[in-house]
Amino acid sequence: MTVKTYDPAKVIITFGASTITGTADGTFVNIEPISDGITSQSGADGEVARAMSADRRHRVTMTLQQTSRSNDVLSGYHEADRLSGGGGALPLTVRDLRGTTLFAATAWVTRMPASEYGIELGNREWTLETGPAAYFVGGND
Repeated sequence: MTVKTYDPAKVIITFGASTITGTADGTFVNIEPISDGITSQSGADGEVARAMSADRRHRVTMTLQQTSRSNDVLSGYHEADRLSGGGGALPLTVRDLRGTTLFAATAWVTRMPASEYGIELGNREWTLETGPAAYFVGGND
């Protein structure tokens, strides 16, 4: 039996021309479809019908340390998108270099993160939404 290895340092997030760095401890990126790909409904007599959704948008949440310079990058991209009237949708990729998981889409920052300040290091949670995405969830080598 082979041993599989996951290495969080090998999960590379690129947004626009920038590699996202300074990710937080714990879950640092979450990718979730906005809609179900397939829905079903059962009629009164038990007949089941399915509906296929063409909606391939996703919500991507990235959690960064408050000290991460990628906060500056994401703030800049968000502000440029707003000032340009919507011209700031950029390529987003999430790739596991030790595995086969790949996510690729055009994305934008939906809003600035909440910010907390205290005696300990905090995190910044960034939410992006995408247009139609290519998404493959695989395993690790």
